[in-house]
Amino acid sequence: MDFRQLTYFLAIVDHGGFSRAAAALYVSQPSLSQAIQVLERELDSSLFHRVGRKVVLTEAGTALVPPAREALRALELARAGVGAVRELRAGRLEITSMPSPAIDPLSGMIQRFSERHPAVSLSLRVALTREDVVEMVRTGGCELGLLATTSLPLPNADVVPHHVGDHRLVLVTPPTGPFPAGRPVRREQLEGHRLIVGQRGTGIRAYVDDLKAQGIDVRIAVETEHRVAFLPLVLGGVGLAVVTESWADLSERAGALVLDLEPACVQHDVLVSRKARLTPAARAFLELAVPPTHRVRL
Repeated sequence: MDFRQLTYFLAIVDHGGFSRAAAALYVSQPSLSQAIQVLERELDSSLFHRVGRKVVLTEAGTALVPPAREALRALELARAGVGAVRELRAGRLEITSMPSPAIDPLSGMIQRFSERHPAVSLSLRVALTREDVVEMVRTGGCELGLLATTSLPLPNADVVPHHVGDHRLVLVTPPTGPFPAGRPVRREQLEGHRLIVGQRGTGIRAYVDDLKAQGIDVRIAVETEHRVAFLPLVLGGVGLAVVTESWADLSERAGALVLDLEPACVQHDVLVSRKARLTPAARAFLELAVPPTHRVRL
């Protein structure tokens, strides 16, 4: 087993198939397939179920993913510890984030980091729930992850959390109502209204579920994983949306009305890192991203 085989294996996992992995790696598909066949013979186990053009991990393949990521991360650490990368004159940093904090505060973090270390490239990956962020960081898929949560501390001992800020939830409506501009909307005023919500596991969905638990009869018009769909659906009159205030500027520029909610509901932005040793780029990003007053671990 060598690092090239593990790289090919994880590329198939991450890109969802042999052809996409081969294109991403700039290798021929026969070469990729041959390398995986050799790896399977060495392990005496099939790693993928091949169903037409699709592939699904076998039990053995699933078991190989975490150690494969750790092995490649170890190699990356070895390379990152010397020469240009050590001085951040080169390198790459992978970050995962939930959609809303990716707008703010992550965009500001990246701006400050890029100004300080322009030679380091960043790869941003989406994670839809808090649990997805933690899992990607815990298993080594990304070194850092940004999530939003309504409760602190995080109930997970496998990652290191850093509280980097807070965001309020706001209500986005069409410009014509149903609520007047400039006035907060009490939660009981949402009774009978149609709402556009995210999937379970997100803070904005938890807010809506809490309304229903309190006996406030809100109706779910659309449930979607695609945050970019919220604003067009609101402007199209499909329903109202509860989102974090990071969406406020974009929503207002698009012509929507953004209103405060009463009582206020706050979500905490938390940057999580692996417990294992981090690359210099990840350590530098943490130094710039985490305010000095927040550097005590939660």
